[in-house]
Amino acid sequence: MEKYVLSIDQGTTSTRAIVFDESGSVVSTGQLEHKQIMTQPGWVEHDPLEIWGNTREVVGTALSRANITRHDIAAVGITNQRETTIVWNKTTGEPIYNAIVWQDTRTQGIVDRLAGSEGVDRLRNRTGLPLATFFSGTKITWILENVPGARELAEAGELLFGTPDTWLLWNLTGGIDGGVHKTDVTNASRTLLMDLRTLQWDEELIAEFGIPLSMLPAIHSSSEIFGTVSGQSLLRDVPIAGILGDQQAATFGQAAFYKGQSKNTYGTGNFLIFNTGEEVVLSKNGLLTTLAYKLGDAAPVYALEGSIAVTGSLIQWLRDNLGIIDSASEVEALANSVQDNGGCYFVPAFSGLFAPHWRPDARGVLVGLTRYINKGHIARAALEATAFQTREVLDALNADSGHDLTELKVDGGMINNNTLMQFQADILGVPVIRPVVAETTALGAAYAAGLAVGFWKNVDQLRDRWQEGARWEPKMDSSARTEQLGRWKKAVTRTLDWV
Repeated sequence: MEKYVLSIDQGTTSTRAIVFDESGSVVSTGQLEHKQIMTQPGWVEHDPLEIWGNTREVVGTALSRANITRHDIAAVGITNQRETTIVWNKTTGEPIYNAIVWQDTRTQGIVDRLAGSEGVDRLRNRTGLPLATFFSGTKITWILENVPGARELAEAGELLFGTPDTWLLWNLTGGIDGGVHKTDVTNASRTLLMDLRTLQWDEELIAEFGIPLSMLPAIHSSSEIFGTVSGQSLLRDVPIAGILGDQQAATFGQAAFYKGQSKNTYGTGNFLIFNTGEEVVLSKNGLLTTLAYKLGDAAPVYALEGSIAVTGSLIQWLRDNLGIIDSASEVEALANSVQDNGGCYFVPAFSGLFAPHWRPDARGVLVGLTRYINKGHIARAALEATAFQTREVLDALNADSGHDLTELKVDGGMINNNTLMQFQADILGVPVIRPVVAETTALGAAYAAGLAVGFWKNVDQLRDRWQEGARWEPKMDSSARTEQLGRWKKAVTRTLDWV
């Protein structure tokens, strides 16, 4: 009887369950969006109970569409929006506050306090990260300092913290009735609380953030049996055997297993990851040092990452806030209604600027406006913003690695936009390559889970499955590229020192 691996992909805007077969092909999918809760400027929240309910529903949808049951599933993998912070009561199973999303900037005051006179890079050698609102640690501190009764409950050992992988794992394995409280190294490396080299919680840092150690999940590898699904779940008794943060999962799904390999994911934000092997490389150019993956007892594999906060979410903003498109898929046709951007540039620093600038004081700007500009030009400028921001990250990566990337492997929802992909190749001056299986994030989590239970033998077998699906070659001449980049950099300067 044929077996399958099921992947739960808990993302920023939706939760999906995808069933993969042994060839790594998608068999079926279930997907549900969840609410984006934004009650103040800079605040972004999700309802953890809505996410948990959606997870159960999409699993049922994926199983029924594939016409299979839990008996056909060899393992479950989980991948998730990283840094998004959930704190819940382990006795009641209820979150004490909404999930604070990675894009949320409310903790800037805590960042400033922790940075002190030494500055935001004071923890970089230990954690690989600058102090920034992006990461989980300051979000936990904010909850403990601002939710009534939270500090007392935490110190009494009643509260648990987790990113969405940990929240789903705990609920799937029993919740208040023996739920497993674990995470993997990739998610733990995004908290500001884990030592990059020991892969353990740094007790000195935890004390500095004011977080009781009892709140934190146990750190494990990315590919091992974390626990089995319990209760009345449709997946009862199936092992949960893989966990990877979404960007690391996409890297794994792209088969970028070895030093020097990379990928760029085009999702809510953009994330370029470059595998540095077993070496911890500290960036001098605004990139993050992070875990790429760890397979069971094998040595950890590290990476450099360029994180961009707003790319796909800018297209959602055009839809939801401006109403110039009715669905995200319409943006390409609108952008193609004009020949070029008409001299208009859009820098979407809605959460400040992430890599390589790390400027929390920045805010979004739309510059170069004349009466000639119409909604087509704005749509094109929004798409081009994704490509320009990726170019900045790639320049930083080339400087850190000492050699220029010769091609870019891409994945994520926006890679179906041919106009964007062509402009990306043009502004980078290197080919852009899309794989046959574009669901690389969910596929990476499936791969990690399947490896742990012997569904797949080794990473070489997985690498052989990767196939090129499409390729875009650069067509822009170098003088036009230089001129466009110069204007983009000028636009970026207009975002700074706003807050």
